[in-house]
Amino acid sequence: MTTVRHEASVPVSAAGRRFDQSLAEMFPEYSRSRLTGWIKEGKVLLDGARVPPRHLLRGGERVELEAELEAEVSAQPEDIALDIRYEDDDLMVIDKPVGLVVHPGAGNPAGTLLNALLHHSAAQAELPRGGIVHRLDKDTAGLMIVAKSIAAHTALVAMLARHDVHRQYEAVVLGTMVAGGTVDQPIGRHQHDRLKQGVRDVEDGGKEAITHYRVRERFRAHSVVQCNLETGRTHQIRVHMAHLGHPLVGDQLYGNGLRLPRGASQELIDALRGFRRQALHAEKLAFEHPLTGEHLEFESPRPADQEALIAALRADTALHPIED
Repeated sequence: MTTVRHEASVPVSAAGRRFDQSLAEMFPEYSRSRLTGWIKEGKVLLDGARVPPRHLLRGGERVELEAELEAEVSAQPEDIALDIRYEDDDLMVIDKPVGLVVHPGAGNPAGTLLNALLHHSAAQAELPRGGIVHRLDKDTAGLMIVAKSIAAHTALVAMLARHDVHRQYEAVVLGTMVAGGTVDQPIGRHQHDRLKQGVRDVEDGGKEAITHYRVRERFRAHSVVQCNLETGRTHQIRVHMAHLGHPLVGDQLYGNGLRLPRGASQELIDALRGFRRQALHAEKLAFEHPLTGEHLEFESPRPADQEALIAALRADTALHPIED
């Protein structure tokens, strides 16, 4: 385990405030619950003395913190290959394959990205969620950022909240879309199906969700769309595209079945029927390194199954040109 040591003075502006509240602001790289636990264990002293978390400050006191970073996750390391596109002491960028679950959970107790990260570096266990600051669905391929230090974790979470990370996706959707636009519709838990999200008013539990999209290619009954996330709600692109009436190809949760254009070749029929995941790929990430300020930008090649699907749609369109 890693031992951390800090000394600091309580700001004068903290006078009259609780110790645990001010400590969380002084050391934002640690979670509030972790700091409160350290106070209770006597690992954080105020003017050399133990005080309770609710102790009221006068401002100017000396804070001494010495504690060990204990494991924040209980998952076990597993030797699962990782496609690491970038890595330094503070973060890494992973190209996640289709089928890899990000976090252990019901039905997926092991074999996840988290298990792979713990095998790659045991220190990931000391970070919240093993350093994972955003997620991709199991059947969505593409790029993810993972923090490797507490400072980077804190900064990356804040950057994502401020929409300072450029995240670009490619989706294949049902229907021929004419033009791009923006979907600005809040998303929340579906009222009747707990596995789903849905467009819901803020007053009804929805949270702000904004997706910008533009059409890349149009086929007879499908379109390839570029989506850029301004926010990062669960299933955001899937929900927003379905809300527009253009669910993703292969989306078993939000889709409305197979759509075959008239006279479709057997190749296209097989490609559409055989595509059993949502046709979504996190193809691009761009952001400023949270500690060095360096601009980082990464692209992920289109997965083979999505490439084959688009090739089949192009071949069909070549045989049956779309009239503008």
